[in-house]
Amino acid sequence: MIARLSGSLAHKVPGEIIVDVGGVGYHILIPLTVFYRLPEIDNRVSLYIHTHLREDALQLYGFLEHEEKQLFLLLTSVAGIGPKLAVNILSGIPARDLARALREADQSRLVSIPGVGKKLAERMIVELKEKLLVLPSEEIRQDGSQLMQDAVSALVNLGYRRGEAEKSVREITEAGKGTLEEVLKEALRRLSP
Repeated sequence: MIARLSGSLAHKVPGEIIVDVGGVGYHILIPLTVFYRLPEIDNRVSLYIHTHLREDALQLYGFLEHEEKQLFLLLTSVAGIGPKLAVNILSGIPARDLARALREADQSRLVSIPGVGKKLAERMIVELKEKLLVLPSEEIRQDGSQLMQDAVSALVNLGYRRGEAEKSVREITEAGKGTLEEVLKEALRRLSP
C-alpha cells in the first residue's frame, strides 16, 4: 500500500494531480482545499496517500497534512460515505473547521457543505464525534509545532493515551527540551510506571 509520495508536481487541475516520482507519474485525487495549497508545476510536493482498491480500479487520494488524511479515513467509516463523497466534503470545508463542527455537533455548518444533507450530517455527528480523539487537539494544532505533533503521534503509536501524551509533551517543550529525541526520552521517562 502506498502511504506517502514525494516528487515533482507534473500536472494539476482542481480535484486531481499527477506527481512524478522517479519517472513514474502517479494520478492522485485531492480535495480542493489541498489543490489551493499546492506549489506550482515542476516544484516538489509531498503528500500523505490513501490507497483505495476497488474491483475495477486502484485509486490514490492525497493530502498535504496527516490530519487531513485521518479525517478522510474517519469520513469513509461513516455509513453512506465513500472516498468520492469524503473528498467532496473535504473540498467544501477545511479539515480543522470540519473537525470543530463535528466536535461541537454544529449541524447547520455541516449541512452547508455541498453533498451533505440533514440526515447525513446527523449520522456524521453521531458516528464521528467521539472518534475525533484520534486527531490532535486544537491546542496543539494551533501551536503549529511540528515537534509537538511528531512527539505526541509517536507516543500515541506506542500505546499512550493522547491526553497524557499531549500534557507531557507540552510540559517538556515549555521546559526547553529541543529535539524530538530529547522530548521523547523525557516523555517516556515521565509516562512509564
